[in-house]
Amino acid sequence: MGWLWAIIVGFVLGLIAKAILPGKQQIPLWLTTVFGIVGSVLGNAVATWIGVNDTKGIDWTRHLLQLIGAVAVVGVGDMLWASMKGNKQRT
Repeated sequence: MGWLWAIIVGFVLGLIAKAILPGKQQIPLWLTTVFGIVGSVLGNAVATWIGVNDTKGIDWTRHLLQLIGAVAVVGVGDMLWASMKGNKQRT
């Protein structure tokens, strides 16, 4: 069940990250989900590192760090994907 939640959260965070980033991203939906999962794991690691990974109530700081991680990973991943595919034009 943990993997199912990771995929759902990665999908949602990836879509939100694509909506936040300016321009049109060239990455496919499956890669958006993977990048969202990676960003979520990165955000959780930072939350653990600064000591806010488990608080009473809703972990807003952890969720914000997950979103920031997803935006960063989707942004960098999109640039890498575009350069690998030869689509250097961004609209």
